[in-house]
Formats: sequence, C-alpha cells, structure tokens
Amino acid sequence: MTHDPMAEIRASFFVECEELLESLQDALGLMDAGAQDQETINVVFRAVHSIKGGAGAFALRALVAFAHRFETVLDALRSGRMALSPEAIKGFFQAADLLQDHVRAARDDAAEPAAAEDVLLALEALSGVAKDDEAAAETVAFQPLGLNLDFGFDLVDSAEPASAAPWQLRFAPRAALYTSGNEPLNLLRALCTLGQATVHCDTSLVPEIETLDPEASYLSWNIELAGDLPEKDIREVFDFVEDVCTLDLGAPDKGAHAPDKAPEPAMPAIVAMAEPAPAPAPRAPAVPQAAHSTKEAEHATVRVDLERIDRLVNLVGELVINQAMLAQSVAEAGIPTNSAVMNGLEAFMMLTRDIQDSVMMIRAQPVKPLFQRMARIVREASAAVGKDVRLIAEGEATEVDKTVIERLADPLTHMIRNAVDHGLETPDARLAAGKPREGVITLSAMHRSGRVVIEVQDDGAGINRPKVREIAIRRGLIAADATLTDAETDALLFLPGFSTASAVSALSGRGVGMDVVRQSIQSLGGRVNITSDPGHGSKFSISLPLTLAVLDGMVVQVAGETLVVPLSSILETAALSADDIRVLGPQTTVIHVRGSFVPLYDLGAELGFRAPSGNYVGKIVLLCAQEDGSRVALLVDTILEQRQVVIKGLQQAYGRIPGVAAATILGDGQIALILDPADLVQSATGRTRTADLPLAG
Repeated sequence: MTHDPMAEIRASFFVECEELLESLQDALGLMDAGAQDQETINVVFRAVHSIKGGAGAFALRALVAFAHRFETVLDALRSGRMALSPEAIKGFFQAADLLQDHVRAARDDAAEPAAAEDVLLALEALSGVAKDDEAAAETVAFQPLGLNLDFGFDLVDSAEPASAAPWQLRFAPRAALYTSGNEPLNLLRALCTLGQATVHCDTSLVPEIETLDPEASYLSWNIELAGDLPEKDIREVFDFVEDVCTLDLGAPDKGAHAPDKAPEPAMPAIVAMAEPAPAPAPRAPAVPQAAHSTKEAEHATVRVDLERIDRLVNLVGELVINQAMLAQSVAEAGIPTNSAVMNGLEAFMMLTRDIQDSVMMIRAQPVKPLFQRMARIVREASAAVGKDVRLIAEGEATEVDKTVIERLADPLTHMIRNAVDHGLETPDARLAAGKPREGVITLSAMHRSGRVVIEVQDDGAGINRPKVREIAIRRGLIAADATLTDAETDALLFLPGFSTASAVSALSGRGVGMDVVRQSIQSLGGRVNITSDPGHGSKFSISLPLTLAVLDGMVVQVAGETLVVPLSSILETAALSADDIRVLGPQTTVIHVRGSFVPLYDLGAELGFRAPSGNYVGKIVLLCAQEDGSRVALLVDTILEQRQVVIKGLQQAYGRIPGVAAATILGDGQIALILDPADLVQSATGRTRTADLPLAG
C-alpha cells in the first residue's frame, strides 16, 4: 500500500473540523440560552475562521467561500455592528448546519449543499453587510511540494504604513510540534492579530518527494511584524510550543537575527492585519491547538482505525475466556490457595481486568455529537411543520460504546421527528391549552442499573389512546372487544404499518417509523418503552447494554442449567425464610423485604425448565433493580460464582429471545445464557404456584 502523507493530513483536517463544528454548536447553544458575552462570540468566530483557513490549505474553494461569508457576518457581530437578535441566532444555527454539510461534502467529494445562498443572504441583510466581492475571499497559492495548496490568510492591504520598525522573526517547528497536535498555521494567525505581518514560507530544506520523510519537519517561516509591540506579547503566542520549535526574535531597535536561510524570491509574501474588534480576543484561545496547559500538552492523542480497536476488543474477549479456563483447570487440580500458582493466577486475573477496562474505555465515547445532530433534526423538523420547538439536552457526557452511538442515529431521528410532528401541538393549540407557544423536547442520557438509558420526552398533548384503539381495531390489529391497559394501548404504536397521521407529510404519515425504531433498538440488545400523560406529554425510553464485549456476571444454576445474571442489576442476594414469603392470589407469591413487598419470579418456571415448585422456604433469590427504580426477586437454585464473561450475541443466528440478552463461554467450555432481568420480567407470567397447590405458603 502506498503511503500518502497528504491524504493523512487531509483526513486529520476533517477530523479537526468535526471538533470545531462541535465547539461552534456549543457556543451557539450558549448564545441561544442568553450568553452574549464577547468570548462566546469569539469562540463562534474562531471556529468558522479556523475551518476556512484549513479549507484554503486544500483548495476547497466552495467551503472557503461559504465560511468566508459566514465569517464576515460574525465579524460584524463581534465588532458591535450587528445585533444578536433571535432571528440572527436562528440564522447562525442554519449557517452552522450548512457549514457542516459543506465540510462533509468536501470530505466525501459530494455535491455542494443547496439553500446555502438564501441563508447567507438573510444573515447579510441582518448584519447590514453586502455580499463580498469574490476577490475578498481569495487566498494566496504556493507550491512547496509540487502541490497546489491555498494558504488560509486573507489578503488585507494596510491602510497606512506602520511607523515603528518591524520585528523580525524566524519560526522553525520541529517534528515534535506536529506530533503533539499543534498547527503552525494557527500560530501564524495569532501573530497576525497583533498587527500587520508579512510572512515568507521557506521551503529550501524540502527534499525530493522520493526521499521525503512524512514525519520530519522541513518548513520554516520568516516574519516581519510591524507595530510598537512588547516582546512578551509576541513570545506569548509561542508559549506552549517553545520547547518543540526554534524561534529567533530580533527586536526593532537592535536589528533582526540573521535568518539561517533567506526566503526564496519566488515565494509570495502573505500580508495580514488584525481584524477590527472593540475588544481583542485573548490570544491563547486564538490558537486552539497550542493553547493547552503544559499538563494537557503532554497527553497527545492518536487516531486509530476502528477496525484495529475491534480486533483488540475481540482479543481481550478471548483472553478473558482463556483466563477463566485456566482458573477452572487450577481449581480442578486441587492446588492450594496459598501456592505460587494461585498467587500468579490472581495477579493474571487482575491484569486481565485492567486490560479489559482500558480497552472498553477506548471504545466508549460521549453521546454529545449524537445529541448535537438531533438538535439539527429538531430545527429542520419544526420548520417543516411550522412549530416552535426547543431541544434541551441532558447528560451529554454520558459515555456509550461507539458502535451503539453510530447505530442509534436512525432510531433517534425517527423518535425526534415523531415528537415534533405528533407529540407537540401547534402553537395555537398550545396557547389555547394554557401552555407556552414554544414546545420543549428533552433528550437525556444516563447510566442506570448497568445499562445506558436514553429518553426523548416532549411536553405535548400525550398519546390519544381512544384514537389509537380506534385505528388498531379498524386495521384489524386488535379485536373490537379487546381489553387493553394503557401500556398495552401505547405499545400498539410499535406495530408495523401503524400511524396516527391523518395526512402524509414530509415527516410522517406513511406508516413506517416506530416499528423501525423498535427493531433497531432490539438489534442492539436493547428495548424501547412508552409512557404518556394525556395533556402533559409522552416519554420514549431506550435502554441499551453499556458495553458489547465483556461484563461482570453472577453465575447461577437453575434446574440443572447454568445461567449468568449481570452483576450490575443485582442489589443483593438472600435465602428465603417462611416469614419472608407471602401468597398473593392462587398462583402468585411475593416476598417481604424491609417493609415492602417485592414480586417473586421463579426462573426455572419462567424459562420453561420446570413447573413452579410452590414451596420456596430456604431457596435463594437475587434481588434485582429495574430501570424504573422498582425491585424484583429472581429465584435460583444455586449461586456458583462471580466472574467476568465475554458477550456472544445471539440476535443474528436466533433472533430476539425474550429475557435473554446474549450467551457466553465459561471456563469449562460450557455455553451459558446471559439473562436480561428487566426484559425477562416484562414477558414473565409471574406464576410461582400451580392451581392445585394449597394457598398456605
């Protein structure tokens, strides 16, 4: 495979763009919430400016042109020439969405996004600036490596020559500057905020392409910086990279240090001036890659192909299985617990646990980027149906396996659109009901009972259960005389082809959507539930496994079968006494635990291994937590051990099995099912007695 350093640099640029777009959305969210301070505005401006500069380096002219016009409007805002009105914030969000589309179109070599011109014209009208001449966005081209690259500095003519003699600088990055995640372009931009600068790039040390080392540093820059500036301001720009670069600084009154190499005559100079602003932005944030503390700078990041991480995860899973097999063999050999073999095995088990935890942390990612995508869905969907909707995101730092995040996008999009179109009333209807004109959708994520729970809640009218029942009867989904609970009626929304929309719209009405959501969630080993309060709104809850690789489990035995219950769902274990048991009805038993009654589920009977035994005195139960905070007691015959188990999915081969999350391989090679207690309870009969048994327990 041919190594292409420019392709790697380009790929890194687009990864950086995603980070800049994330910070852009964060700052716009703060502005929408009322933060109108100069620094928040500067964060927005710098994100757009950085994307524009990097795009210029790769000759992405459409992206540069869009970012330049967006940046011009933001400059009017930060200089006080434009008011931060609700219309302006709405336009900024739309422009940020389109900027993201431009970035991804450039990354994928796709067509430019439509509707960009209308959004920009509206923003330019609000800002009072006319559309710039195309020459204003022109960038300087140079060819250091035989490639046509555009440098991201704007050409700005000096209004009048500076009176003071210019500073003379030579800036030569070392290879460590790049590996630590810093970018010379941002440092040069920061210099240009101090005053008029003339920059020459010295490429005289660049070898032929055949001998070029992609990890070496060949470029340097010679800069003339005009203005009566204190030396500390100039050196402050390079504070965080001074140990990974060479910086020669010549004061105006003493003359410049002679550069090692004179700039090549054929190399065009880049002239830039500080952009006007009532209060200059702090220089440290102006250099996003370099502006880290020394401690942060020491923690360099490495981007790794996801397939390599998946391979590592699989290997860790095999390591856990082999460790379990080794422990089983040692136990069967009867080796004393204080022997060197047992001590070494315990150290090996601890090391395996540390490796597994570390690998899982690599796979885990916060849901924040996903939630930001949903914010765009809300904006677009609300505009399509003419509703005022605000999204509130909670728990954005909650970490989820990367595979789960990627596969959550489609079902979440369905749920968000459903909430906007069906859940929330029209503005007039909300006002008539005594509600604010603006509807609210809350998107939250949290860890609960060893799982990840994502909720989409709206403050709309709730589910119209009589209408749902009527549609279900009309379509033959239920009998006309069927008696359904509220939860069973709500669950009808997940049936294929079910839709309450009276007309086909851009968002819904074609009878597809919520059934797709359920199938997508179940394919991840999760489940989705609905709760609704008529007149006050609905809540859709998605529950997903925290990890898709390894978990801590309690190995139990029921009717001769070995099962695993996730340890995170178990609150405590107990042996039942006669005083703990209460009979409830002819076929049901509950147990009394510290002042409250907890339903008892006989695992052997629920899984079809045997009939309910009826007499549970002396039996062992696992007291498990449900996602809604309630508790259940699962009856088992024996607790064997607690251990880490590797999750082996069953969905692809066997489809969904109620109450069963996955399978695993134990240390003796035996296959054991991993239970999902919450799902098991949902589909359980609850029978703990047969009809012919006496009620006395």
